[in-house]
Amino acid sequence: MLLAAPLAICAAFYTAYFMAPSLRRKVKPVIELMEALPTVILGFFAGLFLAPFLENHLPGIFSLLMLTPIGILLAAWAWSRLPERVRLSVPDGWEAVLLIPVILAVGWGSIAASGYLENWLFNGDMRHWLSHEMGIPFDQRNALVIGLAMGFAVIPTIYSIAEDAVFSVPKSLTLGSLALGATPWQTLTRVVLLTASPGIFSALMIGMGRAVGETMIVLMATGNTPIMEMNIFEGMRTLAANVAVEMPESEVGSTHYRVLFLAAMVLLMFTFVMNTLAELIRQRLRRKYASL
Repeated sequence: MLLAAPLAICAAFYTAYFMAPSLRRKVKPVIELMEALPTVILGFFAGLFLAPFLENHLPGIFSLLMLTPIGILLAAWAWSRLPERVRLSVPDGWEAVLLIPVILAVGWGSIAASGYLENWLFNGDMRHWLSHEMGIPFDQRNALVIGLAMGFAVIPTIYSIAEDAVFSVPKSLTLGSLALGATPWQTLTRVVLLTASPGIFSALMIGMGRAVGETMIVLMATGNTPIMEMNIFEGMRTLAANVAVEMPESEVGSTHYRVLFLAAMVLLMFTFVMNTLAELIRQRLRRKYASL
């Protein structure tokens, strides 16, 4: 959720509020098409390709996560310093396309510099440095791999619902705010965000519900390790994956069998309580901002 929620919500705001309509008609179906990918394929990809790639390029991955926002901000600053005739040559709402080469360049540079960073900062082996110098165990299939794979699996769900909520805000509200002298950013944060907040909150809760109940990605990307610690470099086993793996092997009526049903009931109660609270908060937000 830490990966998926900011990306999906910010993408929903941009495509619904700032992006050109012709570009939005191309971008939104592509992102929603990602939701049709089977989770078993994502888990297979995460376990066999993403996990060893992260292990071999761990410094580059962390530098990518830190340098991408910096690169975007620097590109925006450089764009604002260009002559006005150059900036006006790009149609309104198409500016985001210019960030594609920036993100690709930052990604390529981070991965290419991964080996140099590892030799310079971690004596050529970051995994060995984490295990022996910091005392942090490192498994190839770990929670970090799940976070990245599950994040991209949840992004289309959150994005689609949040984008519809933002796009459905009445134009009279945004046009009225702009007519009163508010900037587009002020209109977004003080009018559009508040009006669309019930739908955005629902999108986050539905995305969390899918993440909690996901089985195949977690099962295939963690090595099914029965460990529950705060270390993101170790594997894990969720309740859903535990029930799916051990139920066929348990004897009917045994203690093992009953414990698995207890785990399923805990998972059911957790999702029920979370969905109930989410619905109560959503209704409260809707009543609060209905007057807008």
